[in-house]
Amino acid sequence: MSQNTSTDFDLKTKLQPVEVETMDASFTLGLVANYADTDETRFLLTPEGSGLLTSSGIKVLMEKGAATDISFPDASYREFGVNIVTRSEALKADVVLSYRPLHASDIHKMKKGATLFTMMGSGIFDVNVIKALLDKEIACGIFDNMLSHNDEPVFANIIDEIDGRGSIIYAQEFLSYVGGGKGVLLAGVAGINPCEVLIIGDGNVVYSAAKAAMAAGAFVTLMNNDISALQTAKQVCGDNLNTIAIHPRVLFNRVKSADVILIGECTRPFDFPKNLSPALKDSVYLLNFRETHPSISVPRTVAMALSNVIVNFFDDVILKGGMHHMLAATPGVQAGMVTYNGKLVDKLIGSFLNLPSVDIKVMLAASN
Repeated sequence: MSQNTSTDFDLKTKLQPVEVETMDASFTLGLVANYADTDETRFLLTPEGSGLLTSSGIKVLMEKGAATDISFPDASYREFGVNIVTRSEALKADVVLSYRPLHASDIHKMKKGATLFTMMGSGIFDVNVIKALLDKEIACGIFDNMLSHNDEPVFANIIDEIDGRGSIIYAQEFLSYVGGGKGVLLAGVAGINPCEVLIIGDGNVVYSAAKAAMAAGAFVTLMNNDISALQTAKQVCGDNLNTIAIHPRVLFNRVKSADVILIGECTRPFDFPKNLSPALKDSVYLLNFRETHPSISVPRTVAMALSNVIVNFFDDVILKGGMHHMLAATPGVQAGMVTYNGKLVDKLIGSFLNLPSVDIKVMLAASN
């Protein structure tokens, strides 16, 4: 007896649903204007920069007239998909951008658990501002303190460079007849010595000012109270830079002959001696970088430069799956955070305001 057996084989491939993790870019980004009672003119995003963000799926909400200081009308932002709204609506965004720290009253209008990014300003050392950030559980970051993948403070470097170069523009205008000066050029011409520019300090703002002054044709002297820093300055700015260690008699002689004096932060604490004031020329141009930001006079340049970095920043946020993952995976961003998840995470501000602070790395490790 024969028995026929048949076996059915299902040769069709069974397609199983696969969950693919996508990076959610559908958050709102609010841009708010500078406060009218300040001289702040700088802004964080140009229309083109905003357009790059909207094309990534981010909904950008800008306060009406916020970009007036950089000579861009609201219509320029609308062309790139930006929604023009009231200040209150912009403050309700998931992420808010403001050049200077917000006042406590505005922070209280923000969505609980939202994120705020600003540049450094004295307002962040206001106890009422910090308490408002903590009450609303706002994750607040200061761009100036953030570091790039190669540990460079890229935001701060941009402002320093513009401030340094802008100081020389200020100086030349002051010395000119139009600016009320003697009517002279920084540069010398045949038979005439160039103006003398004395710069005291260290760092990118000082180096940028020195390079701009030398490019303008001035005779530039840089003084500091650290020899190794002067060696670095020579390497950065070139051999045409005259470097001198701060010594009372030498400083007096340089101050006496200088047409322009720019003062920054020295490596070691240094205050310009008040008893040198009588030695200053009547027509000298004096600028202290701790008190004045020349970049305020070129806010569109600031916005164009910062937009490039901010677009890259939010591209990383999307790529890494959101703000929390961005923070957890990026030590350079952690370095710029002031508050996070209802806790103060900046030790300097905590010490200044006598408030308790915690380590953000510990918080992030615990949450993971």
